[in-house]
Amino acid sequence: MSRVLVVDDDAGMRAALEARFRRRGWRVETAACAIEAIEKFRRGQHALVVTDIRMPGADGFWLMREVRAVAPSTPVILLTAFGSVPDAVTAMKDGACDYLVKPVAFEELERAAERILASARPNAEANGNLIGHAPLWLRALERARQAAGTEADVLIEAESGTGKELVARLIHRLSARRERPFVAVNCAAFPENLLESELFGHTKGAFTGASSAKPGKFEQANGGTLLLDEIGEMPLPLQPKLLRVLQEREFDRLGDTRSMQVDVRVIATTNRKLNEMVRAGTFRADLYYRLNVIPLGLPPLRQRKEDIRELANYFAGLYRPTGRAIPFREEFLVALEQHGWPGNVRELANCVRRAVALAPGPDIGREALAEMEWSAQQAQDIPVDAALRPGVSLDEAERKLFEMTLAATGGNRSRAAALLGVSLRTVRNKIRSYGLPECNAYVHD
Repeated sequence: MSRVLVVDDDAGMRAALEARFRRRGWRVETAACAIEAIEKFRRGQHALVVTDIRMPGADGFWLMREVRAVAPSTPVILLTAFGSVPDAVTAMKDGACDYLVKPVAFEELERAAERILASARPNAEANGNLIGHAPLWLRALERARQAAGTEADVLIEAESGTGKELVARLIHRLSARRERPFVAVNCAAFPENLLESELFGHTKGAFTGASSAKPGKFEQANGGTLLLDEIGEMPLPLQPKLLRVLQEREFDRLGDTRSMQVDVRVIATTNRKLNEMVRAGTFRADLYYRLNVIPLGLPPLRQRKEDIRELANYFAGLYRPTGRAIPFREEFLVALEQHGWPGNVRELANCVRRAVALAPGPDIGREALAEMEWSAQQAQDIPVDAALRPGVSLDEAERKLFEMTLAATGGNRSRAAALLGVSLRTVRNKIRSYGLPECNAYVHD
C-alpha cells in the first residue's frame, strides 16, 4: 500500500486530496506546513509527496530540497495557484516529478501520481525494509542518520533479512558523499584469491587469465562509500591487507609495486558476531576494532512486531495484480504477528507475495498460510528449555514460562499477558519479582 504525504495550508484542499487518494487504496498523511511535513517525512518513508508551493513560512521548494536530502529517490509533485514559467523551471530543475497549476483537475493529479508510483515500484521492494515505527527500529535509523553526518567507518551487525544493505545505502544517501559512488562487494561470494583482486584490482599479467588491468572496488568507490557485505566471511590471510587500507587509505593492485591513495568511507555488514569470532581466532582483533568505529545493530522482525501489519500491507500493495485490491482478514494478520520470522522482513515479503499470488477469493485469510505448516512452526518458535522438566519447582517453571513467552512475543508485554491469560500488571510484577531483563533484551538465537 503506497504512502502519500499531502502538504497544503488550505484545510479544504488537504481534505479533498486525502479523500481522493484514500479511495485509490493509498495510505495518506497530511501536513499544514512544510515544517510539519518534513518532521512527518523523517519519521516514516513515503512513496510520494504532493505539496503546495506557496505556504506561510518555508515553501514547497524548501520542502522538496529537504525531502531529497533525506531520501533522494522520493518523487515530489508540486502544486501552485500562481503558475508561471520561472516556477515551473525551478520546480523541474530542483527535481520535481511533476508541476500542476491550481485549480487542480483531480483526475489529472491522480493519473500523475499513479504514473509516478508505478515507475517507482520496481525499486520499492527494497525500500520496504525501511518501513516501521517500532521504537527499536526508529532508534536504529536515528543512529544511522547520526553516522551519516560523520566520516567514520560503520559496522552493521544484524540477522539476515533485516535490511543491512538498505541501511548502509541510507547512510550513504544522507552523507556528504551522496553524489559520489556507492559500491558494494559481497565478501562471501569470492574465493580468497579472487576476492583480493575484486577489492584491490590487478595489473595485466598479474596472474593467469589477467589479460588486462582491472580496477578494484576500492578504486571504483574513490570519493564515495564502499560496502563490505558479510565481512565475517573474509579469509584471515586477506584481513591484514584490508586493515592497511583502513588505516593508511592506500593499497597495492595485484602485480603492481606502486601504492594507490584512496578516499573511501567503509561500511561493513555481517550476520555473525564478530567479537565471538575474535575470541575464537577466526577474525583479527585489530581489524574488528578498526571497523567498529560506529557500531550499529538492527532489530530482527520478532522485536518489532508492531510493524508487521504495516509491512504486510505495503508488500500486498506492491505485489497485488494491477487494478485488484485483495484485503487481509484479521485472522491472517494475527497469524503473521504470532510467527517468529527467522527470515525477518525478507521472509515476510515472500510470504505476502505468495499469499497475494495464490489468493483464491476476494480476500486473504489464515488458509493462505496452510502450506507453510505454521501450526507446527509455532511450536518451534518457542524453544523447549531444559529448565521445564519434571521435578522443577513451580516457582522456577513459572519464571521460565514468563521469560519464554516474553521472548516469543519480542518483549511485547501486552501480547505476553494475552497469551498467558493474565493482566498486564501481573506481567510487569513478574518481570520485577523474577529479575527478568528489560523487554527489548529478549532475542531468539
